[in-house]
Amino acid sequence: MFDINERKKYGKVVLAPMAGYTFYSYRRFMKPFGVNFSYTEMVSDMGLLYGNEETLSYLKTHKKEYPLGLQLFGHNPETLAKAARKALEIEPRFAFIDVNCGCPVLKVTKQGSGSSLLKEPETIGNIVRAIKKVVNVPVSIKIRLGWDEEHINVLEVCQEAEAAGADFIAIHARTKSMLYSGKPLYDTLKDIKSHVKVPIIYSGDIYSLEDAIKVDELIHPDYIMVARGGIGNPMLIKQIDTYFKKGKVLSRPTASKQIKYCLKLGKMIVKDKGEYEGMRIYRSISPHFFARLPNSKTLRRQLTTEVETFKDLKEILKEYRKTL
Repeated sequence: MFDINERKKYGKVVLAPMAGYTFYSYRRFMKPFGVNFSYTEMVSDMGLLYGNEETLSYLKTHKKEYPLGLQLFGHNPETLAKAARKALEIEPRFAFIDVNCGCPVLKVTKQGSGSSLLKEPETIGNIVRAIKKVVNVPVSIKIRLGWDEEHINVLEVCQEAEAAGADFIAIHARTKSMLYSGKPLYDTLKDIKSHVKVPIIYSGDIYSLEDAIKVDELIHPDYIMVARGGIGNPMLIKQIDTYFKKGKVLSRPTASKQIKYCLKLGKMIVKDKGEYEGMRIYRSISPHFFARLPNSKTLRRQLTTEVETFKDLKEILKEYRKTL
């Protein structure tokens, strides 16, 4: 069984759950760079219980991904528990069950799910208890600091979840009302480890090794979660992983390396989702590989608008390589 307390067995880095990104092939691509464990995209409890075809596709996994957690969203303890049990019947390889209590998107919160649950710490506790009763794997939650800056209740939520039996907690250092804008409220979490005994995973604006080091020195989380900062920048995972394991600072990847990584992920997505769907998805991902490189504006526009096939991707990157 996955035991998050075996910190010496794992690295420091966790791959965040991200809707539209952390699908099967993306997770497998990122794993070798030093991902300790990762999550699926958000999975609807009701979609899973009703057997929705798209929802069930999110359960696809591979033994080399272990440890991988299933992230559920919903608001009813009973249906979330039933969904967790059904998911493990379909795919016993899931190492843990996570409940999304932090998504700030309106279509999620208006259902009483995601960040809306932060208004009801007792419900979060009841959800954890209900799931713990029916599964034999760890149960976790992913939260934000609170609904808004006038209602920051992160400590209350953490303590409620811990009392209910949560095995670990991931915290995004923003409120729901902040969405993804503004600076994370780091100081709000600087004493969290003094009050919560279960492992804490920090999330929020990890775009560089320096960001990870700053968070580690201020908050001392057990793990650091990489989300948007790792899209198109898989070496960020390796930089953080290597630094915390060996104290060594790796250099940033060259443009040639980024081309290689971009092609590799593109090929994996095509194999996973087919060329038509895969390349349309990749239009929003591939430009990120070159966002930090000079003279890449035209390239990023081409990747966003002109890629129909994997051959298109190769040709566009072949022409860009000539400019290096």
